[in-house]
This record gives sequence, C-alpha cells and structure tokens, in this order.
Amino acid sequence: MAKALTLLLSILVVSFCKPSNGAGIGVYWGQDGREGTLAEACHTGNYQFVNVAFLSSFGNGVSTPELNLAGHCDPSAGTCTVFSDNITYCQNLGIKVLLSIGGGLGHYGLSSADDAVKVAYYIWNSFLGGHEKSITRPLGDAILDGVDFAIDTGSGLYWDDLARALHGFSGQRKVYLAAAPQCLFPDEHLDTAIATGLFDYVWVQFYNNDRCDYSGDANNVLNGWKESWITVQANQVFLGLPAAPAAAPGGGFIPVDVLNSQVLPSVNTSPKFGGVMLWNRYYDMLYGYSDDIILDGTKLISPA
Repeated sequence: MAKALTLLLSILVVSFCKPSNGAGIGVYWGQDGREGTLAEACHTGNYQFVNVAFLSSFGNGVSTPELNLAGHCDPSAGTCTVFSDNITYCQNLGIKVLLSIGGGLGHYGLSSADDAVKVAYYIWNSFLGGHEKSITRPLGDAILDGVDFAIDTGSGLYWDDLARALHGFSGQRKVYLAAAPQCLFPDEHLDTAIATGLFDYVWVQFYNNDRCDYSGDANNVLNGWKESWITVQANQVFLGLPAAPAAAPGGGFIPVDVLNSQVLPSVNTSPKFGGVMLWNRYYDMLYGYSDDIILDGTKLISPA
C-alpha cells in the first residue's frame, strides 16, 4: 500500500511540473556511477525523457554488441538487469526511456544496409519489444520506448537504414526514434538519417563546438536554431546543453539565467520546440541546472 501511494504521489508531481505547452526536459543517464540510479533520476520530476547511455559497441564486424553504463553495472556478468524495475518505474511516471547508441567512445559503425538490419533486430530483441528466446536482454525484461542515435564517430553511412529498420517494428509497438546531432548544420554523421523524417525527437548538441555554441552571447545558438535546426524533419527539436561547465570541456555552457532570459523566450516560439536535453544526469544532480529552467513561464519544482 505504501509503495502504491508513493508511486501515485510521484506521478502527480511529474504531472504538475510539466510545462503546459508540452515542452520538457530530457537527460542522459548511465555515464557516471556517481549519478545515482535511474529511478532516482526519474523521481525528481524534472525529466520527461531519459536516454540510457550507451550501447557503445555494435555493427561493423562486432560479434557481440556491448552495453557500457560506466560503473553502474557489469553487462557481461548480467548485473545490469537490476535496472529493469527502474525503467518500468520511470515509464509508469510517464517518462520515455530510450536506449542511446554510439557515444564518443567504443567501437561501432555500420558496414552495409544488411548490417543495419541485423543491428536493428538485435536492438529490437534485446531492449525493445522483441521476444527472441536466444538473445539475452542486458537490461532485463523491461521494454524501452525507443532508440537515441548519439553517433559521434565514424561515417554517416547506413544510419538511415537503421532508422528505417527500427521504425519498421512500430507496427507491433511504437518505437520512438531520437537523434543527437552536433550543432554545426548539417551533421556529418546523422544528416541522412534525420532526413528520412522518421525521428520523433532531435536534441541538438549546442556545445563543444565554438562555431555554433554559446560563447558569451547567445547569437551562435539562436542563429543556428532559427536558420537551420528548426527546419529539420522531426516532430520536436530540443536544445541540447551541458548541465555544468565541466560537462562540456570544449565550451558551450549557458548560465541558466541567460538561458531563461535570452535563449528560451526566442526558441520556444518555434512550433517544433520540444524543450531542453541535458548532458548529463551527474552534472545536473550536482548543480541543479534543471531545477531552474523555465519553460513556458513554468519553473520546475522537484519533490522533497
């Protein structure tokens, strides 16, 4: 009874905290063992999306794809299944939980359209709604909501084929697709994939690139947003931001007062504006960046 009451209260908190225009905040979780559990991140009430990062080795000759959750668990020992209940908890709060593939480290890539289809089947059976008995599910029986393409290295070939293959599974259960391109338009890795028009969410990384991120004034960000990114074929486009200066050694951190006063009032007038995506949960937990973001005149209030 007590657990049921706690869950109900958490759902109400998330509901009350959501901005009325549907804009929300997403976060990357899984790349710092100090950030707490996935359930703890969701319980804050601050996030409407969580990307579990990363499936860092797959395709291009990799015999066994590998999940890397940076100290949270050991996929090879099967200990990451502990997060299955966490995923379900988040989803019961109305939060979409996606598997993020790629990242800055690891060994991944696609060698052909057939390779893309094979990777899609692996992801479907291992993390989404597939039920192939011969495949182990690294995160347990919980069914994630979709896949985030965080492709930072290698070529831009065949990611569109992977998107089409994953989208093809939506006939059985909706597979949400997200992408995290760099702010310099067009993104060299994901341009062709995003151009398929199959992506629900595109969270653009406005950091670690001095040609298009924040560097003392908001012009780079606003120009990049209005001239390029708001035109992409996606249902919603998000500002991807570092949650602290240390989260983006290459620059791009926007003080939250500047974000609220100079950036969001301009970008949130765009019909496709979806909200803000933060890198990452650890830095957001440390500095409370998401606590102070104002979307549609609403400041998020975390539960006690």
